Amino acid sequence: MSMRSATVRCSPSRTPPRCSRPCASVASRLTPGRTKSPFTADRFIPSRSAVDFDYAHHVLTSGSNELEEECSPAKLHFSRTMAENLAGSKSSNGKILHFVSKPPGCDHGRESSLKAVYKQCTSPKARRTARVIPQVPERILDAPEVLDDFYLNLVHWGKSNKLAVALGGAVYIWDAATGQTNQLLEMESPDDYVASVSWCQNGHYLAVGSNQNFVQLWDVASLKRVRTMKGHSARVQCMAWNNSMLSSGSADGAIHQHDVRIADDRIAVLSAHTQGVCGLSWSGEGKLLASGGNDNMVNIWNASSTTECKPLHTLRQHQAAVKAVSWCPWQNSLLATGGGTADRCIRLWNANTGQCLVQTDTKSQVSGILWSREHREIISSHGFSRNQLTIWRYPNMTKVTDLEGHTGRVLSLTMSPDGSHVVSLGADETIRIWNCFTAKQTAGKRVTVPDQSTCAVRASRLR
Repeated sequence: MSMRSATVRCSPSRTPPRCSRPCASVASRLTPGRTKSPFTADRFIPSRSAVDFDYAHHVLTSGSNELEEECSPAKLHFSRTMAENLAGSKSSNGKILHFVSKPPGCDHGRESSLKAVYKQCTSPKARRTARVIPQVPERILDAPEVLDDFYLNLVHWGKSNKLAVALGGAVYIWDAATGQTNQLLEMESPDDYVASVSWCQNGHYLAVGSNQNFVQLWDVASLKRVRTMKGHSARVQCMAWNNSMLSSGSADGAIHQHDVRIADDRIAVLSAHTQGVCGLSWSGEGKLLASGGNDNMVNIWNASSTTECKPLHTLRQHQAAVKAVSWCPWQNSLLATGGGTADRCIRLWNANTGQCLVQTDTKSQVSGILWSREHREIISSHGFSRNQLTIWRYPNMTKVTDLEGHTGRVLSLTMSPDGSHVVSLGADETIRIWNCFTAKQTAGKRVTVPDQSTCAVRASRLR
């Protein structure tokens, strides 16, 4: 071998030396189109700022499967539930190692509002559907010769599903189940008239007040007069029953308490109104009596007022006659009253304290007011200028709807036994039956209105 071939030449290496850290230019060539990550940590190493080391150590060193097998299913479920409640979202589907930092937290106010939105139940059972209230009456009855007198109470729907209506000097009974009409009585003199009617609570007897200052009690089934009760010095404008006790209010300002079971029926006289009494109503439990008068006052009486004739409270806020008086069916101490033309307000009272809770201006005369037993609502009847019925939502007294159709002012208002229908008697000589409150199916037998239709209005004569 020659010395030339055996000589090893030492020339500079063409391969560049390796560096421990590639430069930015090399990295950009290796991954084209990628920008430099803002994070300083390597993508294969977890972010230490996002790792909860205490919880990770707890998970790695907590109990074994052998201990879980020794525990009963109840204890095991209890321990897992406690772990979830204490650790929150970390206990289930939680991460020990995080490869990115946590996202920035949002404002506390926004977080709570969003939680409230997304935590609402959207199941169909939880949704409340709007109740459809027909804007036309189901039936219209002709009521000729009705007296256009604000202070009279000429219509009442009894528990037997029969409607009593006073037209001039006669009283007619309309059977809502069959649609038949019968005349119950007629006054002897053509100048006399019936001023008020009221069914007893069992629906068998009807009290009739007249302009001749007496009250008659009639057995409707046999069409016979049971008795006549005298004592008032003016016409009897309103009446209300409390079991066997009948309260009658007169234009003389006195309220007589009659016990119809005994011969000497008058057991008390309540005298606090300075003018005629035109509204009476007993509370649901029968302990309180509310009276409204032409003296713009509302008096609340105790049922035991037999010897002491002083009201518990005298409410003087109304500025006109108070005929509309009604007790709340689900809260015995809540009273609703409505004033006449100069007042036009509905007021809600706490009967225990005599305090006015709510006052609402209805913009028209209030002739009647009733509470719904199925809904937390109130219906009121009005006079000039729209002669409408208005449904209000309790307790904020926002208007639900208006029911229009009467061409004269509404004189009286009464409700069906099941609370689903309302009857309004107008000065336009019509009686209109409205389906205002849908009764619950479990509440009992619904009232039947014959030949009713929600699409067409049927009219018929009452006599």
